[in-house]
Amino acid sequence: MPSCRRKHVLLTEPSPELLDAAEHDANKEVYLLAQTGEIFDTYEAYAARMSFYKLKQFQCEVTGKSGLDYFQALDSEQQEARTLHSRFPEPLKAAVLRSVQWQVMGRLDHLVEAVHDRFKDRYFEGEKVFIDVQGDKFAARVMQIYPPKPPPASSPSLKRKRSNSNSSDSSLLSLSSAPDSEIVIVTPIHVVGGDMNLSLEESLARDDPTKYFYKVQILEEERPQNEQQPLAPSVGRRESGRMKERGKEGLNGQIDVESRAKWAGSLMEVQCNAMSRDRLVFSKSLLRRFLRECVDRDSSLASPWTVKPAIAQRFGVPTDMPEEIRAGVEKVRKGEIDKRKKVWEEKEAQAEREGRLTKKMIKEKEREAKAAAKAVELAARQREAEEKAAATARSRAEKQAAEQAARAEAERLAAEKAKQKKKAVRYPTEDLDVRLNDRDKRAGMKLLRPVPSRSPEKLPFNETEGVFESFLAAWNFLICFGQPLHLSFLTLDDFEHALRHTHSDTPCSLLSEVHSVLIYNLRTVPFTRHAAVLSLLELQKNEMDVDSGDEPSIDMLTEALADVGNNWERVPLKHADGRLGWQDAVVGCLKDHATVSSFPRLRPILSKLLFEWSEVSSTPVEPISPGSSPLSSPTPWSAPVISYPSDRYYTLPLKDRIAILQFMCNLAVSSKAVHAHLEHCEEQLTALRKEKIEVNRQKKQFLEEMTALVGENKGDESQETPAPNETSDVDSEGVAPSEDASEAGSSSGRRGNSSQRQLTLRLKAQQGQAAARQRELARQKLASQKQALAEHRRLDEEVNKLERRLESIERDFRKTLGVIRLKPIGKDRFYNRIWWFDGCGTSSLMGSGGAVQYGAGRIFIQGPSEFDQEILDRKKGDEVDIVTRRREEEGDDGMLGMGEWAVFTEVEELEEFIAWLNPKGVREFALKNALTKWWDLLAPGIRKRTADIALNAKLPEARRSQRGKNANSDISREPYMLWTNRKAVN
Repeated sequence: MPSCRRKHVLLTEPSPELLDAAEHDANKEVYLLAQTGEIFDTYEAYAARMSFYKLKQFQCEVTGKSGLDYFQALDSEQQEARTLHSRFPEPLKAAVLRSVQWQVMGRLDHLVEAVHDRFKDRYFEGEKVFIDVQGDKFAARVMQIYPPKPPPASSPSLKRKRSNSNSSDSSLLSLSSAPDSEIVIVTPIHVVGGDMNLSLEESLARDDPTKYFYKVQILEEERPQNEQQPLAPSVGRRESGRMKERGKEGLNGQIDVESRAKWAGSLMEVQCNAMSRDRLVFSKSLLRRFLRECVDRDSSLASPWTVKPAIAQRFGVPTDMPEEIRAGVEKVRKGEIDKRKKVWEEKEAQAEREGRLTKKMIKEKEREAKAAAKAVELAARQREAEEKAAATARSRAEKQAAEQAARAEAERLAAEKAKQKKKAVRYPTEDLDVRLNDRDKRAGMKLLRPVPSRSPEKLPFNETEGVFESFLAAWNFLICFGQPLHLSFLTLDDFEHALRHTHSDTPCSLLSEVHSVLIYNLRTVPFTRHAAVLSLLELQKNEMDVDSGDEPSIDMLTEALADVGNNWERVPLKHADGRLGWQDAVVGCLKDHATVSSFPRLRPILSKLLFEWSEVSSTPVEPISPGSSPLSSPTPWSAPVISYPSDRYYTLPLKDRIAILQFMCNLAVSSKAVHAHLEHCEEQLTALRKEKIEVNRQKKQFLEEMTALVGENKGDESQETPAPNETSDVDSEGVAPSEDASEAGSSSGRRGNSSQRQLTLRLKAQQGQAAARQRELARQKLASQKQALAEHRRLDEEVNKLERRLESIERDFRKTLGVIRLKPIGKDRFYNRIWWFDGCGTSSLMGSGGAVQYGAGRIFIQGPSEFDQEILDRKKGDEVDIVTRRREEEGDDGMLGMGEWAVFTEVEELEEFIAWLNPKGVREFALKNALTKWWDLLAPGIRKRTADIALNAKLPEARRSQRGKNANSDISREPYMLWTNRKAVN
């Protein structure tokens, strides 16, 4: 169990509310922590526990590693436990656990010492040991055990008998003078010697291990690979190296290897002084780890060591403590308690004689004072509780009366409101509550949605359920994480055509690059060596391996796997060499990363990559019709022949190729490069958000300045109509004296003429000055207008620049956000999810020079999710039947089931789909806004893909006219064959 700050971490027990809900409310929603099985009734408790488990402060109890989170520490302990149980001898486990059950011993080291001394010379049936024969050590297995019996008068210390020999030679006789049938076992095997309640000397005296005889069978030694002999058992692997060295010495004349080989399979009777165990399977350190894993004890004084219940049940160890053992344990505990009590009493007596207080006396006085204070406080609380209960009863009665009055008033108001007219519905609202009326139909809204295509030509690999979704997920992973993978952008069509490539003599660069970059990335992901082989052997052990005729046996498959892809994590897949050897590296990657449980298609895929099945030629071969495939019709096959993955990969079915890529992509998610890229994307999103806020602030400031300039110009225009002109004033001033002069008569004729001329001259001078002032004002006004117009144009250009920057930020935001969490662009009224994959990761919506680019170049529609389907099913009980409405508005062919896929490939279909959306619903309102927002980039991308498909369809017609050329030359000019990885790193 992982520990935190030197304390074991105990799992949280369900609260009483949850236990009560389990009995009375089975549909209560709870939060389950799947890794530990803990259940919480609130999300806050669940999140707090998960945050605690994620802290890097846990320690593995077995290895002592610290700085781990809870799940890493738990995995480390489980891994060490599996390693321990696989190495420790299986026949020895039950005996050791029975001997340590209910033993009272202070330290685990003392228990380990005692168990090691008891069992170091005691062996059990089925155990693999080493025996010493004439100075040489051989690996052997204990076949039978003979308890102590009276030894014969004269018997050699070691004799052998061959299992396949009928000779009566005296040297082959057993140590037992009587036949095996006459041997009578008086006492059980090693029961007295393994009894820890007896002392070591008494156990040796009553059950001496040197008097046991063991019938063993010598196991066959390992042979060199060039002799094509089966390998020796794994127990003798360390000694097999020594045997090989001795075999080599035999070639020089020192030891004869053939003389050692004749011992293989021999049955011998030996004693413990000629036997030994491998130190890797039985030692004090390994025994300590085994006991620490299997036994436990309470923290109370003199508690016995007990075997854990699950392990005790597995090995048949009794778990009910007998009364005599219980009495002995209680006696030991009582003795320890009395011993400690006596020590404390002596200390107290010494303190009384010296006249000082001990810690115990001080604590007793403090406890008495606290008890007295607590009694006083309890009495005060009881009085307060009684007073509070009386006040609560009065307030409850008053509250009930007020609630009744409020309820009556609410019922009266509700009755009045019911009489009033219903308020109008505010849009947008729930989509399923919106229905088209006659006014909407007259406005041109569509009642029937255009039917999306589900044909294999437009929706590849959709013949088998789940294959298209895996294909789409693998492509999306490659374009989203192209930067850490060092992979250039590739379209969905190129990826599809590359997967369909079957010409082994014309290698496809796109396939080799995709697999190679994933292999380089998976080299940084931790793996278990030969995990696939171990899982296949476990499958063979649990299930009977029946030869189906179309797959090799597991033994053949594991033998073929032994020589393929062993150095996949170090082999250089150079870009300049065309990634030569990537198929073998893929097999090696699957061999170390995949298991039968994590990759169900592991066995058939490895069989097809490593073996070739040839047809039986006893019957004439008929030509295959163009509409059929070699896999569709039954064909008699001969025995499998080992082949090379580089030759067999292009014969793999499409679903197996996609399954390999999907598995590798799922593994690559946990790599360091992908995690670092995700963190970089998070930082980039934060920077883009800040930049967007700043750009919007600048745009708002420029717009306010433009508005102020427009307001000033309007104010100047309103002031253009001036007050009465100065010329009119001058005229009026000039006219009045002339009238006075005319009235004066001829008496002042000469004098009047001179004054008239002066007045005219003064009038002309004033008119010239007024005209000059007007021209100056007009010039200033024109200059200010030109300056305001120039400033307005400058601000307008700045606003346009900021708008273009905002558009670029939106594209960058979509590209980065699509890497972290890809979401559909929206949902329609029936919860169908609309997917647009362009512009995410390395896929850019705008190329160099402003040209529109595409990745998928189409709009995908996916049926409702499981959660959304439950919402639709609940709507079936309403007034309107959802199925009938879907049939009316989607059509029988357009209705998508849960998780089904369809596609729009033409702009006209998408325009009809947008016209079908009703913005009065919340989901379709958001979906229509999103499609309208990206329409200027979405529609050109679809048109460009359509044009590219039409162009590529014309090219084969032109190539057919060039006679005399190889067909592979046409394939090499296909768009997917011309793709190159510009980001490749050698």
